[in-house]
Amino acid sequence: MMAAKDKGLLIVVSGPSGAGKGTICDAMRRDFPEIGYSISMTTRPPRPGEIDGVNYRFTDNAHFEALLAADAFLEYAKVYDHYYGTPKDFVFRRLDEGRHVMLEIDIQGAMQVQEKYPEAVLIFILPPSLAVLEQRLRDRRTDSDEVICKRLAKARGELDWIRRYDYVIINDDLQRAVCQADAILTAECRKTSRNDNTITAVLKQYTRGE
Repeated sequence: MMAAKDKGLLIVVSGPSGAGKGTICDAMRRDFPEIGYSISMTTRPPRPGEIDGVNYRFTDNAHFEALLAADAFLEYAKVYDHYYGTPKDFVFRRLDEGRHVMLEIDIQGAMQVQEKYPEAVLIFILPPSLAVLEQRLRDRRTDSDEVICKRLAKARGELDWIRRYDYVIINDDLQRAVCQADAILTAECRKTSRNDNTITAVLKQYTRGE
């Protein structure tokens, strides 16, 4: 008889805009195909090309607030009059099935997840310096000087939260950063505390002398 599956891993990744967290998350998903992204719910209207249930789960304020009252979100935020949130049901269902879930969210959301699900693994991605971060933001050529200044100011404030995370990765070399992220996931997946069913099954085999 096969052992029951152990619970999946909830991975939370945060970091300043321009730190490279999206690229690192994509690489982790490539290296660990069992990782799935949670699809967030939002009350903002779809942008051109966005598909309901693929990019976001789109809804209205009344429905979102009803779910909020029912404590249906693992984390949520209100940004520019629009709600964004991670529904609990999808995440917990996948975890119970033994599958991993990755959330790429801001610090506010990460702290909510940590409070509601302490077993989550929190990873913070940082550029090597604010000067490097500024250069990366300017190289993207997508933001005005005003927006870049706001992003840098926000990044300075986010530094105070790093010690609330389990791991920090300095993204000064992308390949090295990806290798470090992969090593974190590999180690976390092999923790005895996350493999109780597997260990129980193996010990039974040893007891029977198999």
